[in-house]
Amino acid sequence: MIFSEVVKRRIEKDPIRYQRLHTDMIAARVGMTLPRYLITCILVSILCGVLFAFLGFFSSGIIFIMSAGKGISSPIAYTFPGNILGIPVSFFGQVIGAVVAFIVGFYIAYLIMLYLPSLQKTNRTTRINLSLHNAVAYMYAMRRGGAQLLPIFRSLAENSIIYGEIALEFRQVVRDADFFGYDVITSLHNLLDTTPSDKLKEFIQDTLSVIESGGDLATFFSERVHLYQEEARFEQKQFLNFLGMVAESYVTLFVAGPLFLIIIMVVMGMMGSSAVMQLSAIAYAVLPIGSLIFIVLISMISIDVDKITQYKHKTPLREFPDIRIIKVRGEEGLFRQLWNYDRVRNIRDFLKDPFKGFVKNYFRTFIFTIPIAIVYFLVILYLFPLHGDMESMIDFIDDHIFICTLIVLFPFAIFYHFWRREILAMEELIPDFLSRMAGINQVGLTIAQAIGIMVQTKLGVLSYEVKRIKRDIEWGGTIQDALIRFEDRVQTALIARTVTLITKATEMSSSISEVLTIAASDAKMSQVLKKERFAEMFVYTAIVYLSFLVFIFVVGVITTQFLPVLSKVDPSGIPKTGAFAMLGNFPIQTYTRLMYHTCVIQAIFSGMIAGQMGENSLESGIKHACIMLVMAMIAFNFVF
Repeated sequence: MIFSEVVKRRIEKDPIRYQRLHTDMIAARVGMTLPRYLITCILVSILCGVLFAFLGFFSSGIIFIMSAGKGISSPIAYTFPGNILGIPVSFFGQVIGAVVAFIVGFYIAYLIMLYLPSLQKTNRTTRINLSLHNAVAYMYAMRRGGAQLLPIFRSLAENSIIYGEIALEFRQVVRDADFFGYDVITSLHNLLDTTPSDKLKEFIQDTLSVIESGGDLATFFSERVHLYQEEARFEQKQFLNFLGMVAESYVTLFVAGPLFLIIIMVVMGMMGSSAVMQLSAIAYAVLPIGSLIFIVLISMISIDVDKITQYKHKTPLREFPDIRIIKVRGEEGLFRQLWNYDRVRNIRDFLKDPFKGFVKNYFRTFIFTIPIAIVYFLVILYLFPLHGDMESMIDFIDDHIFICTLIVLFPFAIFYHFWRREILAMEELIPDFLSRMAGINQVGLTIAQAIGIMVQTKLGVLSYEVKRIKRDIEWGGTIQDALIRFEDRVQTALIARTVTLITKATEMSSSISEVLTIAASDAKMSQVLKKERFAEMFVYTAIVYLSFLVFIFVVGVITTQFLPVLSKVDPSGIPKTGAFAMLGNFPIQTYTRLMYHTCVIQAIFSGMIAGQMGENSLESGIKHACIMLVMAMIAFNFVF
C-alpha cells in the first residue's frame, strides 16, 4: 500500500514524464491504470534483477578462478590479501558482481517494460490497418440495407472474433454510447483521440465530415473499400520488410552465431579449458530459449489470417439472477438421440474413410501416434543392453528418442499439409463463386435461387460444399443458417468474413449484388496478400534451410576431420599444463554427442521458425522441423 502511494505521488509530481507511456497504454488497450502498470514494471524488474544477481554472483566466481595469477602489472609493490576478516576476497568480488548484475538486470527489464506498450501499440496499428478494408466492407453491407451507424458499429463489435482489432476499436464507440450516454458523433470523436492507427483516424474524420454534411454513407463506404484494399498491399509490404529483418537476425544470431561459438569451444577444450559445460549451455539453453523468443516475437507482429476462434458451448450470463428460469421438458430424449446419432455417424464416417477423417481433424493423429511412440520406446528400453558406460547408453537411447518424436509429429505434419492445401484451394475459388453469385442476383434472383444454379457449375473442391448449402436450404433451413453451417465446417477467416458479410446483407435486402461484388473483391485481395507474403517469405524459408545445411556441414567436418585427429595424438610428449594440455584426455565421444544434439535442436526450432515466417503457422513449421530432423539424423548416423 505504501509502495503504491509512493508511485502515485511520483506520477503526480512529474506527470509529463509519464504522459507518453500513458498515451501508449491507452492506444494499446492495456486495460490497466498508469500507477498499477508502473508497480507491475517495478516488481517484474526486481524479479529480473534477482535472476541477474544470481548469474552475476556465480559468473564472478568463475571469472575469479579463471583469472587467478593474471591481471595488469602495477609499479606499486602491493598485493591484495587473500581474505579480509576471514572472508575470501573472491567472495566480496562475487557480491559486487551480483550487485552490479542486479542493477543492470533491473534497469534493462524496467526499460523493456516501459517500451512494451509502445510495441503493442505498433502491433495493433498494423493489425488495424490490414483489416480496415474488411471492416469497411462489412459497414457498407449493413448501410446498403438501411442500418444506422450505431447498430453497424455494434454488429461489427460483436464480430470481433472475425474482424480482430478493428472491431475492438469500434467496441469503444459502442461502450461510450451504451454506458456513458454519448451520441455517435461524440463517441467517434473519443475514438479519434485514442486509436493508434492514423489510417483509422483519417477514416473517422472523413466519416464525421460525411455525417455532418449530410452525404451518402453507403457511397462513401463503397469508395473507401476499394481505396483501402489497395493500401493494404502497401501495409503488408512494410510488414514483410520488418519480418525479413527478423528472419535475417535469427539466422545471424542463432545459426551462424552458435556455429562460431562451437568452433571456439572445441578449441578451448583442446587447449585445456573444459568447454563441455559451455557447449552444453549453448545446445540445451541458448538455442531453445533464443528460438522461443523469436517465435514469440514473430507471433506478436504477425497477422494471423488463417484461423479464427469459435465457441461451441453457451455460457449463461445470469444478468437477471432474480428471475426464475423454467426449463421446458419433453424434448431431452430427442436431442439425446440426435447427439448419439451424430457420434455414431462420425465414427462410421471415420472408419469408412480414415484418411479423410484425419485430414478433417489432423489432431486425431496424436490419439494413435503417441501410444505407438510410447510402446516403441518401452520396447527399446526392454531390449536395451544393460552394460556399457553412460556415454554409450546416451548414444544408444537418443536416436530412438528422436525416432519417437518423428513418429508423433510426422503424421500430424502430413495430414495438416493436406488439410491446408484443401482449404487454400477452396479459398482460391471464393472470389469466382461470389462474382457469379453477384451476376445471378443482379438479374433478380434471390441468393437461395442463385445457390441452386451454382450447383450445376464446376467449382472444384468448393462444389461439394455448395451442394451441402443447397441441401440445407431444401431441408427447411434459411440461407443464413446454411451459410453459417458452411462457415462452421470450414473455419477459416476468409470464409468467415465472407459468410458474415453475406448473411448480414441478406437479412436486410434480397438484392445484394453490389455487396457480393465488394465481397468478391475483398476475398480476391486477401488471396493476393496471402500469395505475396508466401512469395516474399519463401526466400527466407530457403535461407533457413541453406543455413541449416551449412550448420550440419561445418559441424560434421569438425566431428569427422578434427576430433578424430585429436583422439590419435600421443600425449606422452605433451606438458601436463599450458596449451594443448587436454589433447591426451580429450572427451571425443562427449563432444560428438553434443554436436549431434545441437544439430537436432537447431533442426526443430529452425523448422518451426521457417513455417511461421513462410506460412504464418507453427503447424506448418512441424513439417519443416521433421524434414530437418531427418536430415540431421541421416547426416550423423550414415554420412559422418
